[in-house]
Amino acid sequence: MSHEIASSLLDRITALAAAEPHEVCGLLLGEAGRIDAIMPAANVAPDPARHFELDPATLIAAHRRARARGPAVIGHYHSHPSGVAQPSATDLACAAPDGSLWLIVAGSDVGLWSALPDADGRVHFVPATLCVL
Repeated sequence: MSHEIASSLLDRITALAAAEPHEVCGLLLGEAGRIDAIMPAANVAPDPARHFELDPATLIAAHRRARARGPAVIGHYHSHPSGVAQPSATDLACAAPDGSLWLIVAGSDVGLWSALPDADGRVHFVPATLCVL
C-alpha cells in the first residue's frame, strides 16, 4: 500500500533525527494511506543509543485525542543513527503484528514498513511505499 506524507513532515522527522546522537521517536498520525501529522515523543529507553521506547504519556495523549475525533495513531517513526532504514532484530522483537506503520530514518535514507502478521501470527515487516508530496 502507498502512504502519502508532506515533504515538510518528512523534513521535520529527518531534522529531529539528525539533531540527536541517539534514536529519536514519535508518532505518525492520519488515516489509511495518508500521514497527516507527527507527534514527537521522548525516547525513554534505558539505552537510547541502541533502542527506542516511546514516552507512554505521549502515546496515551495521542490515543485520547483520537477518541475525541482527533487524528488516529497509524504508526510511529524512529531513527537508526548508525544503522540502515529498515527494521532491526530489536524492532522485530518489539513489534506487534497490528498493521501499524514503522517509518525508519538512517541518515538521509528513509524506509516505511507495515508490521503485519505472518502465517503463524508473528510480526512480519512488509515494505510500504512512501509518496512524498
